[in-house]
Amino acid sequence: MTPVETGVISDVAVVLGTSTGRFFCKGAAAGNPMGWMHRNEARINACLPPPLPRLRWQVERDDWLLLGFEYVAGRHPDLAPGSSDLPAMATALSAMASKLTPCPAVRVQPATVRWADHIPAEMVDGDTLIHTDVTPYNFLLHDGGVTLVDWSMPCRGAAWIDTALMVIRLVRAGHSPEQAEGWAGLVPVWSAARREAVDAFAAGIATLSREREQQRPSASHLGPLADAAAWWSRYRSKPRAGARRA
Repeated sequence: MTPVETGVISDVAVVLGTSTGRFFCKGAAAGNPMGWMHRNEARINACLPPPLPRLRWQVERDDWLLLGFEYVAGRHPDLAPGSSDLPAMATALSAMASKLTPCPAVRVQPATVRWADHIPAEMVDGDTLIHTDVTPYNFLLHDGGVTLVDWSMPCRGAAWIDTALMVIRLVRAGHSPEQAEGWAGLVPVWSAARREAVDAFAAGIATLSREREQQRPSASHLGPLADAAAWWSRYRSKPRAGARRA
């Protein structure tokens, strides 16, 4: 049994070596207020396309919920400017958007509801199953490509949303907004997005990110993300000649 150090939601996260192979096991105790995310992930797993790891078992016992997934060996990507991982990340997001449009027949929250207080519904409406939690810790790079794991916060919305959220992550990692959007141009659904929709999304996510930072001051990662989202939103609101824009 090997502990997995990344992640903050699960009460336990380990790689299990068994007689039938290796599995990734994550779980939540009964008192975990975010335990619903594990149930969410278990519920939608069968609807995800291969080669995303399949849920092999789900156990509820002694006030614990434990999920066992196929094990994927890999490393987390480097998002820094100039990283050789960036093209593979664009390829992975392109493939996911293609495979998950139209949205599989599974009950998920619409993006129009999730961001209703911050973004006009018509700007994020769509029929793609999107991940929405594109932290680099949820990507595993390996010889076969890139695997996106931890589908605990999906929703149904515009196909370009995950790429937009990755733009914020790239800005957080040291890219300028223009550089991050240059990378996003490698993803076809980004290039097809309406400019006014992306503008509205950037503004809404910037506001929401700052609110989350203020609500959870002890979460040190939220401030840098809010700063990155704010910088991107300002860039979107002040067009520049020659800038690559969706």
